[in-house]
Amino acid sequence: MALARDGTGSGAVARAYWSQVHPVFMTPPIAASLFGAILAGSVDPVLAAVHVVAMFAAVYTAHVKDGYVDFHVRGEDDDHPLTERGCRIGLAASTAVFAGCCLLLAALVDVLVLAVVVPTWLIAYHHAPQLDTNPVTATTGYPLGIALSILGGFYVQAGTITAVSLGFAVVFLILLSGVKVIDDAQDYAYDRSIRKRTVAVAVGPDRAYAVAYGLMTTALIAVTAFAVLRIFPLTALLAVLAFAAVAAVARRADPELATMLLVRGSYVFLAVLVAAVRFDPLGRLV
Repeated sequence: MALARDGTGSGAVARAYWSQVHPVFMTPPIAASLFGAILAGSVDPVLAAVHVVAMFAAVYTAHVKDGYVDFHVRGEDDDHPLTERGCRIGLAASTAVFAGCCLLLAALVDVLVLAVVVPTWLIAYHHAPQLDTNPVTATTGYPLGIALSILGGFYVQAGTITAVSLGFAVVFLILLSGVKVIDDAQDYAYDRSIRKRTVAVAVGPDRAYAVAYGLMTTALIAVTAFAVLRIFPLTALLAVLAFAAVAAVARRADPELATMLLVRGSYVFLAVLVAAVRFDPLGRLV
């Protein structure tokens, strides 16, 4: 039976499976994993690489499952590169890779590491059709995966979870949940027509914007407070300023442009935090 819907042969199959790699959504979990490792201080490259592969496999699972449900089950999408069988094989392969990484991490670190790694796959696999129909879980699913990626990247290096690592994870959960509300607002009309209850559908677009920016503001205030108290590096304040500037511009944009700006702003936010944790130039001046 065919695996790809748009052709035959190994080339068509490879293109169909590669189409499920979405760099915009793949990059943050991988970067978050590495951020967690850097936050731990000493980085074992083998452990870091295994955790990165696990996060990639989890997000790949989410993309294949989401496409399968939206096209083959719900009939919402106009097209999908994989057949039903192709989707099932893709899910089996990504799950096998994820399981292999879990076994390696359990052997190389400890069994407790699974408590912060396995939930990422559970969130990914159940995003559609279970979690994406509720405004809370539809909004927090991906950000929670990022938060767990930070904690997992930290745990595989340090063998524990500290207040600082948990603080960074919570900040990203709140900040990215705000970004996700804006992202979902792009599809307000369509989601409302199919009764998909995102935050924008549940409370209306205007209130959704208020919720989104309220969440992002809360995250930035938290980082500022932690930096002033020197729980986070003082250089983390630069990340707050950078993201706040992007958010101010995005506030006046339509949902599509706002999402693009905020996603890229979150990349800058993460990059500055990585530099803050690794070098903290401002902290060395005071």
